[in-house]
Amino acid sequence: MCIANLDLEFRVLEANRLFAQQFGCGSGHVRGRNICDFLHPSVQGKMKNEFIRLADGQNPRFADQIVAMGAEESLFLGEMTGIAVRGTAGRVGTIMVLVKPQESETGPQMVTGRRKLFSPVHARILEGVAAGESTVQLAAKLFLSRGGVEYHVASLLRKLKVTNRPALISKGYSMGVFAVGQWPPRVRPEYVSS
Repeated sequence: MCIANLDLEFRVLEANRLFAQQFGCGSGHVRGRNICDFLHPSVQGKMKNEFIRLADGQNPRFADQIVAMGAEESLFLGEMTGIAVRGTAGRVGTIMVLVKPQESETGPQMVTGRRKLFSPVHARILEGVAAGESTVQLAAKLFLSRGGVEYHVASLLRKLKVTNRPALISKGYSMGVFAVGQWPPRVRPEYVSS
């Protein structure tokens, strides 16, 4: 388990060796850095709001899925838990953070910036689903049959380990697959094989 202690401005006061290793830093390079610096931009805003609620005493703890920046600019999926630690006066004094990288049968799940997750067809289908296009619209646009579109959607559901289309898109955004602030949604080129 990766553990760090933060001040109320979300800077790392101290961290265990596993935390420093997971995030690709020596323990001296971890201290003083904002915890959000270790997170993928797609989750930074949401997590910052969670930390603000902890520091203000609105929530005693939170647990949420994250995409974080690991060693050698790789990304990894995991769960982050934040716990407000109250001092003697009853006010929040520090925040404890626990990070558990997501495990699969083969070890921690890593998504590197260079990993090509999708074929061009899968990327176009993912973009269409994210834009709210129906199976019929996607079939006409991509010159596929309706069954062909459904086959590719099912393949994407299995690949991202989700059960339905809304979860597929949510997981794509949480992994940083889509370019943020762009409509219609576009899969970032580094995730698409040539």
